[in-house]
Amino acid sequence: QVQLVESGGGLVQPGGSLRLSCAVSGSIFGINSMAWFRQAPGKERELVANSPSGGSIKYADSVKGRFTISRDNTKKTVSLQMNSLKPEDTAVYYCYAVVRTVGGQWLDYWGQGTQITVSL
Repeated sequence: QVQLVESGGGLVQPGGSLRLSCAVSGSIFGINSMAWFRQAPGKERELVANSPSGGSIKYADSVKGRFTISRDNTKKTVSLQMNSLKPEDTAVYYCYAVVRTVGGQWLDYWGQGTQITVSL
């Protein structure tokens, strides 16, 4: 069984910083893309940042220059450093990974989500 466990959410003032981390565990035979998504109240889930294995990192236009995604393939972790946070960044943030399982299939997995609230 594959699990994605996130940490690092919370309340922060506008202009502040937070760092999210996600650890992938279980019977893993490879990880392709690792990414962060977010979903604000009343809105659809959207891609924040994607780090494909061996590919170019992609960011949502709204976070470019403020957020940085990084991954450690040895530790099977992905992080999201968020700087200059704005109230519109308030959302539940989800870790996502494409993982090769015991059966050889590449499957999508999601973390449980962590709340980020940017407010005075």
